[in-house]
Amino acid sequence: MKIPFVSFLPMEKELETGLKSAFGRVLDRSWYIGGEEVASFEKAFAEYCNVEYCVGTGNGLDALILILKALDIGAGDEVIVPSNTYIATALAVTYVGASPVFVEPDIRTFNIEPELIEKAITDRTKAIMPVHLYGQACNMDPILDIAHKHNLYIVEDCAQAHGATYKGKKVGTFGVAAGFSFYPGKNLGALGDAGAVVTNNKEIADKVRALGNYGSDFKYHHIYKGNNSRLDELQAAFLSVKLPHLERMNKERRRIAQMYSEGITNSRIIVPYVMTECIPVWHIYGIRCECRDALENYLNEHNIGTNKHYPIPMHLQDCYKDLKLTRGSYPIAEEISSTELSIPMYYGMTDDQIQYVIETINYFEG
Repeated sequence: MKIPFVSFLPMEKELETGLKSAFGRVLDRSWYIGGEEVASFEKAFAEYCNVEYCVGTGNGLDALILILKALDIGAGDEVIVPSNTYIATALAVTYVGASPVFVEPDIRTFNIEPELIEKAITDRTKAIMPVHLYGQACNMDPILDIAHKHNLYIVEDCAQAHGATYKGKKVGTFGVAAGFSFYPGKNLGALGDAGAVVTNNKEIADKVRALGNYGSDFKYHHIYKGNNSRLDELQAAFLSVKLPHLERMNKERRRIAQMYSEGITNSRIIVPYVMTECIPVWHIYGIRCECRDALENYLNEHNIGTNKHYPIPMHLQDCYKDLKLTRGSYPIAEEISSTELSIPMYYGMTDDQIQYVIETINYFEG
């Protein structure tokens, strides 16, 4: 049996008629930027997230950048980010001229550890950017308390957590604004790059929209030095086909994750920990193993696809050499980066495939 790390085929086959119809609809209208499809999707996704406003963007990184720019965060400012996440989180801070300040995660959830945030706050700190990593919400109550105490913005990075909840409330609703990615591999993925900003603040929504449209509030009138980052009609149409199915497909991911968590009994393997306050959406199912590389090779030899999220932590990436951070600076992030292995998790996996992954992992001897 051969099981890829991820496959879009089951979902795309199921939605093929709707996706082709969406393509035809956009082609027939011959209108590709800023039209009915974008407006319709933005309205629907705002309603799904339980917020007032949604603004489509070119991708998830741009969504975060535009939020920070809308908040006037820039040179001389600091933004607290988790030390364990995809590099886009830190890059967004860098691109607006501010400095990312790393805070270690909870080793159990991989998400930012609230108890460590306050120690990282300085008089230059302007915002906290929690990342709901792998589809599990951060422990938001203490983060909200810290932000309120120090008068800081919370900007949520929801790139991996479409539909995840904390205490019954969807991610993207806790901060002043949130950025989503619709990269094809996400739980809600386009057929290309796409992203969105969601917020309950009209001023921020309007400013984000202008900033993503060359800083223009109406044609040839530019009030900001903006970017070109807009959700296009075609990707919006595809996303509109997929959005009504998101909850059902997230539910299936939770079923797969439950089978993994209950079925993997190998003592060498640490399965994901889920906070009782959270209902994850399992964008990624990441296990940990001290002999991770041997496990990866073993699974690949047995035709099971894997991935590592993320093998080089941000503070050790060449692009952040200027921060002068050395190995050992963030030991928890380094521990996760050297032990984490992501196993197949996608809509359309069969029970036989899931069981094969479980049994193969349980037979691993290291």
